[in-house]
Amino acid sequence: MFNPRSLFTPASIGCTLVMASCNAQPQGPTADARRVVPPAQVVAPLDTTQLSAYIVAAFEDSKGNLWFGTVGDGVIRYAPTPMVVQGERLTYFTTEHGLADMVACSIVEDTQGHIWIGSHDGATRYDGTTFTAFKTLEGLHGAGCVLLVDRNGTLWAGTNDGAFRFDGKRFQPFNIPTPAIKEPSHKWVAGKVWALMEDSKGNIWFGRDGYGATKYDPSAPLIEGGERFTHFTKMDGLCSNNVTRIVEDAQGNLWFGSITSDFPPIKEGGVARYDGRTFTRFADVKGLTDSDVYMVFAERSGKVWVCSVGVGAYRYDPSTSLSNGGNSFTLFDRTERPHLIQNFGVQAVLEDSRGTLWFGFSGGLFRFNGTEFANVTRGGPWGSP
Repeated sequence: MFNPRSLFTPASIGCTLVMASCNAQPQGPTADARRVVPPAQVVAPLDTTQLSAYIVAAFEDSKGNLWFGTVGDGVIRYAPTPMVVQGERLTYFTTEHGLADMVACSIVEDTQGHIWIGSHDGATRYDGTTFTAFKTLEGLHGAGCVLLVDRNGTLWAGTNDGAFRFDGKRFQPFNIPTPAIKEPSHKWVAGKVWALMEDSKGNIWFGRDGYGATKYDPSAPLIEGGERFTHFTKMDGLCSNNVTRIVEDAQGNLWFGSITSDFPPIKEGGVARYDGRTFTRFADVKGLTDSDVYMVFAERSGKVWVCSVGVGAYRYDPSTSLSNGGNSFTLFDRTERPHLIQNFGVQAVLEDSRGTLWFGFSGGLFRFNGTEFANVTRGGPWGSP
């Protein structure tokens, strides 16, 4: 399985920019646009310009290239291969190359090695030479496209209009039942698919706006009495029914990041951990309940990052037990460029094959150096921290 310009002012809450970045008005080429990539943009090694004001997606492909999605600057590829001239390692791809639009809020790679970029208005496939856009005419509609490639090679998409599956030519709607909610509320669009993930058992999970999290078990029809869909809401232990992120840690626990409601306004959200039987909340840790948690990320080591807007990024270490007097959560809320980070809005996290942790902020790209977040500009530093 392959591992998913704002409309607000800089003073707006950081991670709300994710929502804005994936829900603005569509722009860019027509749905059948197919364009050959022009020559790469050369970036001077000493260029200290920020990659983009908002880094909202981060991904490493099978060749070791790093991809970063932006709001307004398209998608950026960094090629660490030594054979590439330093100034030519950084490439910006935009609507001029064939992107569906200038927002890239999700990046994945399919089993054929094609890169898929989810955006405001549809998705774009890049085969290494040509960009092909898939929009309403190809069955994919609704703003804010997030993507997933599952273990069977199936490409999934989620938007404001729900979920879709790609059949090789077109995107087909995938209907998800709606759970009964006693007191309905939502953040943006009820039913919007904020998050897609596949767990270690092959279940597909959907994080939805107003409807909590839904588990889809593809094997259920083969099991007597099996249920295809299982819903989880606040009644089960989630911090909010607006689920923006679902990840599985090395121990098999599922972590659900969620956010406040705006319709009607409700102060809720946070992070909850599910062990397969019960949910655990962390009310004693500042910012992990009644807060906006857009980003949760699980390291290969078993550590889990929980990023709370306006508070910082917590690293959870399962080897440290609170019952033994240790602190399982460690808060990191410092960057070397604090003037760039007004509300500590982390919108993307990536652990690359070398173990480097990359953080996309409302403010630019950063790397974690063990104690704080170090800014990475167009000129770098790109090497190991």
